[in-house]
Amino acid sequence: MAERLRVHVDPDKCQGHARCKALAPELFELDEYGNAHEVGDGTVPAGLEDKAWLAKSNCPEIAIEVTEE
Repeated sequence: MAERLRVHVDPDKCQGHARCKALAPELFELDEYGNAHEVGDGTVPAGLEDKAWLAKSNCPEIAIEVTEE
């Protein structure tokens, strides 16, 4: 079985730069303050794995965690 990815945004680290939302709008949403959080439970749909890693690598606050399950 192929490994599944999950993204998670640490709310204590996120400062609202919104790079993740710009790079992977399918995976991230912004709250009323502009801080990001993962869509749903953070499961990355098939075909969007590269966007998950791209968002993680572009976060200036290192607030995004990508885990393999």
